[in-house]
Amino acid sequence: MILSESHQQFKRELRRFAVEVVAPGAGACDVGGAFVEGNVRALAERGYLGIPWPKDLGGMGLDYLSYAVGVEEVSRVCASTGLTMAAHTSLGTYPIYKFGTKAQKEKYIPRLARGEYLGAFGLTEPNAGSDAAGIETTARKTGQGYLVNGSKRFITSASYAGTVIVAASMDRKLGRKGITCFIAETRTPGFKVASKERKLGLSGSDTVELAFEEMLLPPDSVLGKELDGYRIFMETLDGGRISIGAFCLGMAQCALDTMVEWFKDRNMTQLEQKALSDVATQVEAARQLVYSAAQFKDADIRADKQCAFAKLFASEVAVWAAGVAIDAIGPLAVTDRMPVARVYRDAKLGEIGEGTSEVMRMIIAKEVLKEAKETL
Repeated sequence: MILSESHQQFKRELRRFAVEVVAPGAGACDVGGAFVEGNVRALAERGYLGIPWPKDLGGMGLDYLSYAVGVEEVSRVCASTGLTMAAHTSLGTYPIYKFGTKAQKEKYIPRLARGEYLGAFGLTEPNAGSDAAGIETTARKTGQGYLVNGSKRFITSASYAGTVIVAASMDRKLGRKGITCFIAETRTPGFKVASKERKLGLSGSDTVELAFEEMLLPPDSVLGKELDGYRIFMETLDGGRISIGAFCLGMAQCALDTMVEWFKDRNMTQLEQKALSDVATQVEAARQLVYSAAQFKDADIRADKQCAFAKLFASEVAVWAAGVAIDAIGPLAVTDRMPVARVYRDAKLGEIGEGTSEVMRMIIAKEVLKEAKETL
């Protein structure tokens, strides 16, 4: 697809912002492991933490394709900042926008869109990853609200969040049919950030474990309806996979940028030409899949297959492209003098977060067979 002039203009705007504001500190946050707090403030000041939300809710009033382009350009220079932006928007804010009551939207979205605090999404647990229906966190209804007990793991930005979407089971015997989603304010007694993860890459992104000990949530904290939590977080993950695809696309483009910069003034061998052309082709293919999935989202069409296509392909291209770039350039590429070494470590998360590559293939296979049956 060809971006409209307005989308191209927005892409150029985000590119300038990323290069001028985000890129200068990308290496330092990677080495030091400090959260990209300054970059988050800069995103908030320009409205980029609320790209797809309506203006009357504090957002920019743009579409999901614009948001995907934004995540791509930020991740192109700093994946830690891009992931923070993506998780806040598609996981921390989208569920409230799509499933929240009018009162919940008016209470939370303007503050999230303006970046007064970050939003987070609490689904993964020590014993529940790809099997999201197996969550062990519980919620018990009382006369005052809901008592939540349990833990969550690998939660992005929760140390800096004001709200966390929490999935909890109200009846574990019901499996996925017993799950409810809640909007938990992090100042609630019983909410605790338990520990911070040290990771292979994405050092500037906050990843923590959460613990809930008799956390009492008010009756109006239920997101959607009781026992409808599984549907809510599965639809949320669909949109999240588009943003992870855009996040990985940005990293893949960074690998390509590094190769272009290295070879532009050199006489290339045939083998080097092949490496550069292969990476350029795969990056462009990933871009088309990500942008296409975003268009389905803008059309309000449930598109599990397209979202899985985007996430699977872009994440695997990012890891592969970084490796090809390193092989083509040589030893200098694995030093901190080039960003591709950072990309090589950062990109691996894309094949795991919000559904592993194996899960994406399961979704695609299921959807392909479903479509085949429907055409018979």
